Amino acid sequence: MTRAAQGPGPRPLPRPLPRPAPRRPVRPVRARVPDPPPDGPQLPLDTEKLLAARLHAVKVRPYLAAALFALHVVEDRSVPTMAVDAHWRCYVSPGFVARTPVEELAGVWVHEVSHLLRDHHGRGERYAREQGEYGPGERLRRNIAADFEINDDIYGDGLPRPTGAVLPSLLGLSDGLLMEEYLRTASMSGLAADLAWLDCGSGADGQQRPWERGPDGAHGLSRHQQDAVRFRVAEGIKGRPGDAPEGWRRWADEAFQPPQPWRQLLGAAIRSAAGAPGVGENHSYRRPSRRSASVPGVVLPSLRRTPPRVCVVIDTSGSVSDAELGSALLEVAAISRAVGGRRDLVSVISCDAAAGVAVPLCRAESMELIGGGGTNLRSGFAQALRSRPGPDVIVALTDGQTPWPSTQPPCRTIVGLFPRPTRAVDEDDPDYAPDAPPSWARVVTIAS
Repeated sequence: MTRAAQGPGPRPLPRPLPRPAPRRPVRPVRARVPDPPPDGPQLPLDTEKLLAARLHAVKVRPYLAAALFALHVVEDRSVPTMAVDAHWRCYVSPGFVARTPVEELAGVWVHEVSHLLRDHHGRGERYAREQGEYGPGERLRRNIAADFEINDDIYGDGLPRPTGAVLPSLLGLSDGLLMEEYLRTASMSGLAADLAWLDCGSGADGQQRPWERGPDGAHGLSRHQQDAVRFRVAEGIKGRPGDAPEGWRRWADEAFQPPQPWRQLLGAAIRSAAGAPGVGENHSYRRPSRRSASVPGVVLPSLRRTPPRVCVVIDTSGSVSDAELGSALLEVAAISRAVGGRRDLVSVISCDAAAGVAVPLCRAESMELIGGGGTNLRSGFAQALRSRPGPDVIVALTDGQTPWPSTQPPCRTIVGLFPRPTRAVDEDDPDYAPDAPPSWARVVTIAS
């Protein structure tokens, strides 16, 4: 039989193509991820080292002592490093304590207690509720932003920065901003993969973790106890202001003095003064009094209420900025609305070391304010009282760096105070401190 009759022979098998060598995945450069515990999961917690680190933190940051000692330590092996919950419990990983130097561990103590003092729990909850962001990615963003707020100024001066601490400079952001500002100005998506291990607990972002004991767990602080701790820390910072960085001093000033709606307060004070008994009231025979019926043959006058006259004394000294003068003009327009829109009843006096002429209000936006020298509001008050007819209410808009009248004016007085440091700077007298507004004046602080 020929080969053709037998059919084609077996074909050779195709030679397999060589497999390419497996490519190793490129790992991005990231902050140091906490290593696993060196001695396995049963590593005991080195309590002596942990407490020694806290003592070191108290030594270098004495104004935080009350807060550091208020934290209750909870050993937990599921925590990556150290974390806090909203009830002032501090969860600690034994492996993290074992491999971290005491000085760096002290920095972590200060970092975690800073989350609680600055109420990142409550602020994180509010931000999540306003933005509708509750997922794990959003939780991590809030944690990173809270760390940005803390880490830019708490380290140094005996407190080394712990390994892996995140800073605003990682995203080219400025220092000194608040958590909410960082959240609004940066997406932080470039850091999310590198910092997936970062977890400071619900005390940093307001979202509860599985390992936390919750509000009903043992050794938690009540809301009143937390406020007491914050108050003691704020008092310690204000008592020794040179020992704390600017961020902590700002926090101490605002911790128990939240921003007030000063425009509403100023308007309410003016309306209250303008509507007080005796203000804008006069006797008139146009309508006899109803009591005339009880006195036959005698016509008694009735009280006639007229719109009150308001004189605004604006401090135009060199210590008042242009922005504050612009704000003062806006307040003059608001004052005219508070007295019923009668601009003819509102007059304005520019006053630095001497008072100008009382100018009737036509348009506050086009009014010229004259000054730029020293400050003496006594002349401004005297000029206002010399006006005829006299004012029912005097409103002084000033920075407070002025002598005040020695006697109470015969009319209601309101002081709108531009905020200034407690102690003013005077090259001739370093111990100079301005007098506080007199007790007979209603004072409203005008925020920027």
